[in-house]
Amino acid sequence: MSTEPALSNLSAAVLTRGGELRAGGTDTTARQRSGISPGPFTDLDGVGHLRGTTPLRGGGLLIGALTTLAALAADPQVRDGWPALAASAGAAATPQIRAAGTLGGNLMQRNRCWYYRNPHVSCLQKGGTDCPAREGDHHFGVVSGDGRCITPHPSTLAMALLAYDAEAEIHGESPRSVADLYGNGDRLSHTDHLLAPDRILTGVRLPAPLPGERAAYHRATSRAHAEWPLVEATARLAFDGATITYAAVAAGAVARVPLRLTEVEAALIGREATPGLLAAAAATVLARCRPLPQTGYKATLFRDTVLEALEQAAGRTEEAARPSHGSAG
Repeated sequence: MSTEPALSNLSAAVLTRGGELRAGGTDTTARQRSGISPGPFTDLDGVGHLRGTTPLRGGGLLIGALTTLAALAADPQVRDGWPALAASAGAAATPQIRAAGTLGGNLMQRNRCWYYRNPHVSCLQKGGTDCPAREGDHHFGVVSGDGRCITPHPSTLAMALLAYDAEAEIHGESPRSVADLYGNGDRLSHTDHLLAPDRILTGVRLPAPLPGERAAYHRATSRAHAEWPLVEATARLAFDGATITYAAVAAGAVARVPLRLTEVEAALIGREATPGLLAAAAATVLARCRPLPQTGYKATLFRDTVLEALEQAAGRTEEAARPSHGSAG
């Protein structure tokens, strides 16, 4: 008989005691030390079956929510079939954080705004009435969207999973799109995700990769290591000869939610992957940019980061990644 705590009991504990669930603890511990998240915390660490990967019928993959970023980045199945996800996990934070931080924690983490992280400053995310970043220092803020809170969503893996059409598994509920965890950003003035406090994200389902697809992840940072991205992007492309038959493109660190860039995809599908086409497709993101006074630089960086991911996925640089197998099911 298993000695692992029942997920329903953990959900009930949070509902009864208040506080929040804790996975690897990399974000909750930082918030606890700063005084903005006093707890109590209900630990998920003992739920061992939420770790690791499980192949699914039809060529998909189930990833447990407690799988660490380091394990995700190193997993041969993920590297082979979903290489941009592996690359994004391997680029996150530091080796120490990747060894402890989890898939679920990355998707459910809180934002990195220094006003939110300061216990002496009131803001929307802590029940306040306004966003002090608007009148203060917001050079890491959003460049797209019109929400009240202007800090970008922090999850790199959410952005990559959008491009892979992944579904979130939630205890006691039917699977839902990863995008549904965040909505369009209008409801994220006081939180960073839409999952109820007593609900537990148990894993993520990845559909099978397309035959011969190529994928790439690229981030722009202010330094090479241990830095949050200024802009990041994931691109997946499939081809018939030189013609793009499928495109999935997503971006992060530019809006209150990770973005699926349907305008870029529409500009690519059915056309030959020339340098000019890739540049023109990447440039379509400029239409969605609404820079704040200090984030004007992000508009061109947004375009250039998407272009770099497209060029890598199209095989025009040495960094492109191709799954070596895969079936549409």
